[in-house]
Amino acid sequence: MQINPKIIKKQFEKSMGKYNENAIVQKFTAQKLVTNLAGIKNNFNNVLELGSGTGLLTEEFVKNIKFKNYYANDLTEKSKKYLSQIIPEFTFICGNAQKITSSKKMDLIISNAMFQWFNNLEKISKHLKNILNNEGILAFSTFLPENYREIREISGLSLNYKSIDELKSIFSKDFEILYTEEFKYIMNFSNPLEILAHMKNTGVNSLNMKQWTFKEVKKFCEKYKSEYPELTLTYSPVIVICKKFT
Repeated sequence: MQINPKIIKKQFEKSMGKYNENAIVQKFTAQKLVTNLAGIKNNFNNVLELGSGTGLLTEEFVKNIKFKNYYANDLTEKSKKYLSQIIPEFTFICGNAQKITSSKKMDLIISNAMFQWFNNLEKISKHLKNILNNEGILAFSTFLPENYREIREISGLSLNYKSIDELKSIFSKDFEILYTEEFKYIMNFSNPLEILAHMKNTGVNSLNMKQWTFKEVKKFCEKYKSEYPELTLTYSPVIVICKKFT
C-alpha cells in the first residue's frame, strides 16, 4: 500500500474518539517500550515523542521516566487536546514527523506504533540521528511482517513491514542497537464486521483508500469466515531501543 500522510491524518482524526478503547495492542507496546527504556535510562533533559496521538505512550512515559522538557509531534492538531490532560507543560509540534526540525538537540526520541507508516526507514534513521545529541536514544515500537497476516492473505493489502533483521540492519548504520524484543498478540472477534470496525477505530481504515461497496464487504466477510473460522486477527509488534553513535 502506498502511504499518503494526508489520508493517514484523516483516518486517525476520525478514530481518535474510540482509539483508546480499541488500541489494546498499542497500549501493550507502549508499556513494554517504556519499561525496557527505563531499565536502560530513566532521566532525560529534552524528549521528543513522534506520533503522540491520544497520549497512550505519553501517559506511560510521564509515570515512569523523569524529564525536563517534553516535545510532542503528531499529524493532527487534535492530539494536543489529549496530551494537555496528561502532561501539564509540553511543546506541541504539528506536522509530518519525516520533516520535523528542532532548534534544540534531543536526548530521547520515542514513538509507539508509528514507524510502520514511514515510506523510507533508512531516510528517517538519518533524519532522527541529526536531531539527537551524541549518545541520544531512539526508542520505538512498530510491527513485523506477520502483522495483520489474515488481512493480507485475504485482500492482498499490506503495509511494507520490515523483519527484525531488516530493522536492525537499517538502524545499525546510525545507531548502536541496545535492545529488541518481538511479540505476537492474537485477538478474537465474533464476526468479520467487528474486525473491520476494530481496524477503523485504530486508524487503519478499511484496508484501502477507497470506500468499499456492500458487495465487497460481504465478499470479504464470507472469505474471512471460510479461511479463518476462529476469526482471529494477528498483531506482531516489536520494540527497538538504540543509541546514537558518537
